[in-house]
Amino acid sequence: MLDIKFIRENKEIVQEGAKKKCVDIDIDKLITLDDERLKELKEIEDLRAEVNKVSNDISRNQDSALKIQLIEEMRAVKEDIRVKEEKLKKIMSEWQKIMLKIPNIPSVDTPIGKNEKDNQVIRSWGEKPQFSFTPKEHYELGKALKIIDTETAGEVSGARYSYLKGDLVIMQFALIQMCLEILTNKEILEKIAKEANISINPSTFLPIIPPVFIRPLVQVKMARYMTPEEHYIFPNDDLMLIGSAEHTLGSMHMNKIFEEKNLPIRYAGYSTAFRREAGTAGKDTNGILRQHQFDKLEMEVFSLPENSMQEQNFLVAIQEYVLQTLKLPYQVVAVCAGDMGFPDSRQIDIETWMPGQNKYRETHSADSTGGFQARRLNTRVRRNDGKIEPVHMNDATVVAIGRTLIAIIENYQQVDGSVKIPEVLRKYMGGKEFITK
Repeated sequence: MLDIKFIRENKEIVQEGAKKKCVDIDIDKLITLDDERLKELKEIEDLRAEVNKVSNDISRNQDSALKIQLIEEMRAVKEDIRVKEEKLKKIMSEWQKIMLKIPNIPSVDTPIGKNEKDNQVIRSWGEKPQFSFTPKEHYELGKALKIIDTETAGEVSGARYSYLKGDLVIMQFALIQMCLEILTNKEILEKIAKEANISINPSTFLPIIPPVFIRPLVQVKMARYMTPEEHYIFPNDDLMLIGSAEHTLGSMHMNKIFEEKNLPIRYAGYSTAFRREAGTAGKDTNGILRQHQFDKLEMEVFSLPENSMQEQNFLVAIQEYVLQTLKLPYQVVAVCAGDMGFPDSRQIDIETWMPGQNKYRETHSADSTGGFQARRLNTRVRRNDGKIEPVHMNDATVVAIGRTLIAIIENYQQVDGSVKIPEVLRKYMGGKEFITK
């Protein structure tokens, strides 16, 4: 969340930021509630000070009659405190509801717009493959090669589920192995940072397999996918399934304080993710593009505030390195304010070329949330001068497995219906060059 002091001092900026994100917030009501909150807190504090004073008077006074009088006065004051605390509790409830609904403010370089049509292409890389035949979509090729089976999965689990089989499974783990070797190799990371002209400490990422369940309260603090329409929620267990490894990576250090010398901290989390995709009924129903269950390798970084922008640029550079290593054409996109996530201040997507669909499709996202999530999570850093403040957090996709497999299948398809295996992955696949029938 945003700092209430910042909100009070920058009311117009906060209001305009919410408007850009198409969020309706009554900042005036919040400030009025905050005035009431501060007033009640001050009065309660004063009354408690009075109770302490009277208690001291009672202990020192030898006059029994006066003691009785002071005790009665103290009871009356304590009742006043109880009444005011009840009032404060109601004020705080309303105050918190509004605070949690205020989105992060878009960065100054975020495009203004309402949806994905208003996103702006920053740059592109790679030549789109040319075919002597009409390229097929991944689900046609996958079915013919018997490596994607959505029909059986539909009978067993329902729509938007699939069985991956054979060489496609081996390719999935080849992708993960390739990416983990990149993220844990300091020389490669130094090379990526240098070529992208990024001035940061390119320390390696610690691989993590996080829980796929998260407590709803913690998910609210992460400010991602919080409604039943988006998530699978289990009220009896007070748990919900994560929509990305980011959700349980970002919350790992809730209520913790880092030392400045220990930042940045970088994680690479591999997990299965779950989303209802309720808002996309009838869209992308074929194949494995938009599934209720999918696998991802995700990056999460905790850094000093002054390094936040460079950290996001570094994550995008890693994403580009992965796609260039796979020789997949892509474009980098600045996401507009109306299309970006609730906790994001700056969002960069990468869309990879899908020749079977004749369009670029989103495969990667890099989200800079600044101190927004950290303030909700109470994740802080103690600076060398002793000052304590929220850390800054960045998350980004290393590889969304399903969509990357789609991009490989469609870009590397052959006239005979086989799929050429990217050269970089062959060493993980026993030297095999093609996926064939």
